[in-house]
Amino acid sequence: MTDRTPPRTPVLLAAAGAPWEAVALRSLTAAGMVVLKRCVDLPDLLASAATGEAVVAVVSGDLDGLDADSVVRLLRHDVRCVAVGGDPGQLERLGVVAVLGPSEAGLADDLPEAVRSAHARDLVVDPDPAPAEEGLGDGSPGRVVAVHGPTGAPGRTTVAIGLAAEHAHRGRRSLLVDADPHGGAVAQHLGVLDEVSGLLAAARLVNAGALDAEAFARCRRLVAERLEVVTGLPRPDRWVEARAGVLDVVLARAAEVGDVVVDTGFSLEDDADLGRPLSRNQLTLDAVAAADVVVVVGTAEPTGLARLARTLVELRDTASAPLVVVVNRMRDSLGWGRRDIVGMVEGYARPASVHFLPDDRATTDRALVAGRSVVELGDSPLRQALSEVYDAVLAQVPQNPPISR
Repeated sequence: MTDRTPPRTPVLLAAAGAPWEAVALRSLTAAGMVVLKRCVDLPDLLASAATGEAVVAVVSGDLDGLDADSVVRLLRHDVRCVAVGGDPGQLERLGVVAVLGPSEAGLADDLPEAVRSAHARDLVVDPDPAPAEEGLGDGSPGRVVAVHGPTGAPGRTTVAIGLAAEHAHRGRRSLLVDADPHGGAVAQHLGVLDEVSGLLAAARLVNAGALDAEAFARCRRLVAERLEVVTGLPRPDRWVEARAGVLDVVLARAAEVGDVVVDTGFSLEDDADLGRPLSRNQLTLDAVAAADVVVVVGTAEPTGLARLARTLVELRDTASAPLVVVVNRMRDSLGWGRRDIVGMVEGYARPASVHFLPDDRATTDRALVAGRSVVELGDSPLRQALSEVYDAVLAQVPQNPPISR
């Protein structure tokens, strides 16, 4: 006689002590499902998923550390994620299959069905491998855009994130690499809390000769649809772990996946010439040397323009790629206009184009607090201006278009 009893669904539960945990446990058990483990936190959940025994994880929508990367790691172990509570829109963007309300009465009835539906759902894991329509399509390597600028926080990271996010928003696969050797801030800007550095993980694999496509996928974090990030150094003193040549290999791998935006440091000084065995600025030097276009970011204040002028002189002597100049925090109260600044820029270099970003503090503040790019916040003066920069940089590689005045 054939046993027609349906297989029991193995489940992991990570409720983070939420009041609904006991109700969830009873309803799952009553529905014939097996709760393999009640996990105490996200690391415990990920470790339990790695055993390969579970197929669904029921988690609190407010679970500390739950992000797109952790959802992808669960999917790589064939574990779909169902959340209880939290922001449904945000959780669905992370890749959570279903989001239920925390009401105990509704949960008892709805949770088993949500788990069954998640178990039956076809599994799609990103970023391995990339769909052809989201990648480059023709098999050619992606373009590399280095975002550089002088000291004084001119807005390099905001511009780099904005360009990468706009590229993804327009339907193209985009990789953002934080290669600032003085302490990158891409992870903080995007609310990535994991302290594991994607750049250092890739550097170790390069040193071991093991940075293949599969290994590189583990160094990246999915932060939005079609947008992945290789996070930077967790502390400035870790720059010594990224030796010369590491970034060249990382960027070559990244260009196999999509177009690449690199957030660099502020200095082009090769301090290895000063008696050091290594140059702290090697990551920046390598990024600029590998770039198909260099976006140079400065501010419109007198000090910012003076620093921008010095940087343009350095790049004129060292960079072979076209330069696109972005003057940030432009405002009428400064007393000079765009034509004045363009004239100053042309006195030091011949950029492909010059663009201006408004002093839109409200938008940048909202983006920082939310841990999102300005592109995700919708229309704003800064978003509109960044879109024009994107058209000059990534819509197509600039071929000496006219100066924008």
